[in-house]
Amino acid sequence: MKKIIGIVVAVIVVVALGFAGWLYLGRDPMSFAGGSTVALADYHGADVTGVPAQLASADLVKRGEYLTHAADCQACHTAPGGAPFAGGFAFNMPFGTIYSTNITPDKQTGIGKYTDTQFLAAVHKGIRADGAKLYPAMPYSSYTYMTDADALAIKAYLFTLAPVNAPARQNQLSWPFSQRSLLALWNVMFNPDERFRPNTSESPQWNRGAYLAEAMGHCGDCHTPRNLAFALDNHGKFAGTLTAGWRAYNITGDNVSGLGDWSDEDLTSYLSTGHANGHGGAAGPMGEAADDSLSYLVPDDTRALATYLRSIPAHASDLPRTVTTAAPASYREGVAADANSRGEKIFAGACASCHDWTGVSPVTGFATLTGVRAVNDPSATNVAQTVINGVNRKTTDGRIFMPAFGAGYSDDDIAAVANYVTARFGAKGADLTGKDVSALRQQAAQQSKEAPNG
Repeated sequence: MKKIIGIVVAVIVVVALGFAGWLYLGRDPMSFAGGSTVALADYHGADVTGVPAQLASADLVKRGEYLTHAADCQACHTAPGGAPFAGGFAFNMPFGTIYSTNITPDKQTGIGKYTDTQFLAAVHKGIRADGAKLYPAMPYSSYTYMTDADALAIKAYLFTLAPVNAPARQNQLSWPFSQRSLLALWNVMFNPDERFRPNTSESPQWNRGAYLAEAMGHCGDCHTPRNLAFALDNHGKFAGTLTAGWRAYNITGDNVSGLGDWSDEDLTSYLSTGHANGHGGAAGPMGEAADDSLSYLVPDDTRALATYLRSIPAHASDLPRTVTTAAPASYREGVAADANSRGEKIFAGACASCHDWTGVSPVTGFATLTGVRAVNDPSATNVAQTVINGVNRKTTDGRIFMPAFGAGYSDDDIAAVANYVTARFGAKGADLTGKDVSALRQQAAQQSKEAPNG
């Protein structure tokens, strides 16, 4: 009996160690490329960190401003209706809600007393000035690849902002996730605490794109699935996942559900403007990333980022190939109204004037539904969220606005119109219920509750 117990225990230990090793090996976001990496000091190619050549002679604050946009700091540290960078944005997790902190130079409630060493510890290790550990909603396991010089340039820029007195909101986390001490183990497993190492087997452009995507823009924090420990699972790197109540789509090279059939022009256009003809426009968190971060990149950096994205191994997802042909011009053709008369009626009254019955907008390409990934997503998650929350973006082409219908329509109404839109213009109609929309609406409401900074 003892022998059998010993064998069982040994098997359990081996399986546990194997699983832990699998999780651990899945933490490196750039290992897919293979090749050899070197420390930055030993890299003989063009400098792939810092600011682009156009800003190389700019002062520290100006360089920091560019890098702050590249790192997309504002989106997460600004509550809806709140002061920029003053915190209070809600991250809704399966185990509770975490609120972002104030990173203005206020000395009482912000980072005004942070030394350079303390700031680097927060960015690279997730450790606050008082020694407490930050939750990885702050993407320090990505920012850890950022150079000290770039992190301190960001600090220099943040310290030029107007101080805002905005006390931190209390996180609402269930036990044991409320115990910050447990993050010590998480950090050992999933935060490498190392700076970016260029890959000598890849071009300087690829390395620049890798630095922008991983160390700065932390693309994986939205587009990469997470493991059981809520760390990024890079076995499915950039394959898409649900985040903040929105679906972050597959941005690997998969031809059906990813970027494989996008042209280089499509990809750089989407990255720089949040829109690409034939693929639609960004909304929700991706819209914020486009407006607050990606649109500020110089063209060379946009192309470098596209080069890196092109190299990501393809991962298939459950999404169908997008429909790229317009729907019939008459509402009487195509999807029969009697199949979803409620959705058809709502679309006629609130949507058709901008989106058209064909799905090709007569107003702006940003409103075209034909070819849009969200419309071809049978879950209709992003379609419903867009109807609930609307769109209010500031682009290089001007303001893009769609009113939020969440207050004017019931859950059943929004489900009906989302189902109609995906059926008429997409690959497969959704089957949302009012209960599904209620859950999505709740997540949106949690992120827009009264902010202490506004």
